[in-house]
Amino acid sequence: MKVLVKSLIILIFLGVGFIGYSQQKPNVIIIYTDDQGAIDLNCFGATDLVTPNMDKLVKSGIKFTMFYGAPVCSPSRAGLMTGKTPQRAGVPGNVSSTNPKSGMPGSEYTMAEMFKDAGYRTAHIGKWHLGHPVDRQPSAQGFDYSFGHLVGCIDNYSHFFYWNGPNRHDLYRNGKEVFYPGQYFPDLMVKEASQFLDKNNPKKTGEPVFIYYAMNTPHYPYQGTPEWLKYYQEKGVAYPRDLYAAFISTMDEKIGLILRKIDELGLTENTIIVFQSDNGYSTEERAHFGGGNAGILRGSKASLFEGGIRVPAAICWPGKIKAGEVRNQFAVNADWMPTLADLCGINLDTKELDGKSLKPIINSKAAQSVHQDIWCWQLGKQWAARNGDWKLLGNPSVHFEKFAEKDSLFLVSLKNDPGEMTNIAPENPGKVKELKKQFEVWLEKNR
Repeated sequence: MKVLVKSLIILIFLGVGFIGYSQQKPNVIIIYTDDQGAIDLNCFGATDLVTPNMDKLVKSGIKFTMFYGAPVCSPSRAGLMTGKTPQRAGVPGNVSSTNPKSGMPGSEYTMAEMFKDAGYRTAHIGKWHLGHPVDRQPSAQGFDYSFGHLVGCIDNYSHFFYWNGPNRHDLYRNGKEVFYPGQYFPDLMVKEASQFLDKNNPKKTGEPVFIYYAMNTPHYPYQGTPEWLKYYQEKGVAYPRDLYAAFISTMDEKIGLILRKIDELGLTENTIIVFQSDNGYSTEERAHFGGGNAGILRGSKASLFEGGIRVPAAICWPGKIKAGEVRNQFAVNADWMPTLADLCGINLDTKELDGKSLKPIINSKAAQSVHQDIWCWQLGKQWAARNGDWKLLGNPSVHFEKFAEKDSLFLVSLKNDPGEMTNIAPENPGKVKELKKQFEVWLEKNR
């Protein structure tokens, strides 16, 4: 009898004592927003936006203040899906909408394949932008179900991709083109995700679900609902911030609907939710040359200054991850794949990955950064190398700004100059040499 009681105590201890353990593996939902500025929700610093659902989500778990994606859409998604640098994942820049060879190679082992191999039912809802050929579409990359658009953005009502032409319709379900003219794409996303959850409810099937909920908001075209546009214009929010803000609050409403659905199905307590933007806000012409906000951070989308790559991010898991926590350690989106494997008890071979599990940081705010604040980025001729508080940018670029030849190597101390406004390379030639060498070594490994 004593042996039986002792065994029960051990089993109970194992069952409640460690993050990531459950009799049934937890469901996982990644909410990935598009071109959302570094402070563009209230809990990250915005004072002129209405974002109650995103705020509630972030506050229900751990908020990351030093989290990084990539400077543009496709590389960010490739890093997320593979746990690698975008270069090693085969997506150094945005995927072409016309080149059939462009996109993430099918040979890459994706997060969706990881979850599928672990017995999860997997779904992609929303934006893809990792290749439109059949062998590079979501269905070929581990997703049991897929609904959304394959290229970088669509009009939210016609579902056409407008770029340099030819303009074309771009809405697919499981690889087959579908037509819903006039129906609002954010509403279609909510509907598709809700139906997937209804059909694959883990409480009925016994199998957990993984949903990659990749929103095309607040990416241009800015098409927030008339109600929110009226709200911000009546508040006196100036153009183009009013258009962007309306889309942000519209997006927040849709995220609220997804969270409500999860709760209605009784899945909240056993669901991990990751929230992140892919990159900084856009200053492109189609985005009215702005609207977003990165606070004190310099730069925006397509720049390797902090405003282009540092993004809002959070993770929550009620009862398993403490609510209302903040982490200031350096982390990157390639870390999500090994982190989720760790939390979900999935055996993942991480030897070839660049990302590292954030579980130590999740468990303790005193834990050291898993990367020791060392990382590199590249987009075209631009590059950046970070080591601790030091960051060196090569051929820096910011929309609307011109850089002198002497600033082609731009050194900053993020501790002393978080806005990256002053180039201190001339006074620190040794540090410039050190970081330049770091990038060259990284580049050789990432070719």
